[in-house]
Amino acid sequence: MSRQLVSSGRPWERIVGYSRAVRAGNMVFVGGTAASAPDGSTYAPGDAYAQAKRCFDIVEEALAEAGAKLSDVVRTRMFVTDISRWQEFGRAHAERFAQIRPGLTMVEVRALLDPEMLVEVEVDAVIEG
Repeated sequence: MSRQLVSSGRPWERIVGYSRAVRAGNMVFVGGTAASAPDGSTYAPGDAYAQAKRCFDIVEEALAEAGAKLSDVVRTRMFVTDISRWQEFGRAHAERFAQIRPGLTMVEVRALLDPEMLVEVEVDAVIEG
């Protein structure tokens, strides 16, 4: 089976030993994706919706680099620091996936890498054909 690694280019990928995404055969796994700005800072501190939307922008770019698209996504996971804001996170998810309707898990976690981060997203995709 072929294996393709997709990098975000961030230095911590080498330090920790991971890839933004991995394509194995017709499957793509996008690892935990937080809302980072191009300079590496946290994007839109305090704004749950904007951060979730940014996560999905980054995810979509990684999928494209691996030869997949959002319509190939079969499962999403959202790790959030305040589940009471589920509607804000969910609105960003629905904007991308309302028609695709992948399996979704949303769970509250105590903290993410940076205290300003409110959400981290993972997706799994299966490329048909």
